[in-house]
Amino acid sequence: MLTHEKAVEFFQKNPALSLSVIEKEAGLPSSTLSKAVAGKRNLNDKHLQALQPVVTKYGFKDQQHAKAKVISIINHKGGVGKTTTTINLGRALSILGNRILLIDMDSQGNLTQALGIDELDRQVVNALLQSEPLPLYSIAERYDLAPSDLELAYADLELVQAVGGVNQLRNALAPLRPQYDYILIDCPPALNIFTNSSLVASNSCLITLQPEASAMKGVSNLFDRIFQVRDRINYELKVEGIVLTMVDKRLKVHRDMIEYVYKSLGDFPIFKTEIRNNVTIKESQIAQQDIFSYSENSNGAEDYMNLAKELISGSYRK
Repeated sequence: MLTHEKAVEFFQKNPALSLSVIEKEAGLPSSTLSKAVAGKRNLNDKHLQALQPVVTKYGFKDQQHAKAKVISIINHKGGVGKTTTTINLGRALSILGNRILLIDMDSQGNLTQALGIDELDRQVVNALLQSEPLPLYSIAERYDLAPSDLELAYADLELVQAVGGVNQLRNALAPLRPQYDYILIDCPPALNIFTNSSLVASNSCLITLQPEASAMKGVSNLFDRIFQVRDRINYELKVEGIVLTMVDKRLKVHRDMIEYVYKSLGDFPIFKTEIRNNVTIKESQIAQQDIFSYSENSNGAEDYMNLAKELISGSYRK
């Protein structure tokens, strides 16, 4: 059965299709589909009923048991935009009609706090150690969170010693994957059991990278860990891409470092969208809001929406 989310996803993945032509074939008012794809309106049952035979003709297949794409947002260094990207890329994807689940795998709980969840009855650690279902908090429409706090920090040794402990997150996500389009995991700034667990549970990993020399230190260790997990445990794992964050093109050091990133890491996909240094993004997290709720016309909102569209289209891949 065609839903609003499935229709939007279909059009996003097939940008060559003419929305105006499809509107005429389905008898829909002009701009109905373009507004839906832009996240400015929802398609109602009447729209979807008219669209079903048309999009089927153009290749739409209803996959009842489709599974979410699971992406770890990763870097061993702190302060390079992992949590910020998890929040705002996730929200942008949800605005575009996708169902999103965010997983907080950092014991500092910055993701959880930044989304306004301060008191937790249950959290990710309960699923990791006690095989309970992951607790889900609805933050906005099509935008959920599995939260964590400092309690997660005390679970690392127990998870390491548990039989199959590194597989626990993957097991906990398995029953949820049919319910979402994307699951984004905010990883800690360390190559520890929680990062390993995230990589084991993921289809791919997205690396946030600040264009400064300090941020490049140890990057080879990060890639080594990714490849170790891929070669030994999760054969499906791939590098989704590198996202440059906190970019200020006015600084020569940033321009030079971006050039260096393309030269040294050019064998990996690098997103064309760069996240500009933007004080509004910092303000939004203090206000415990995503950038779209806090300032939808800001540079930060523009950048993360462009990043979401690029991720969906796959245009950054060579």
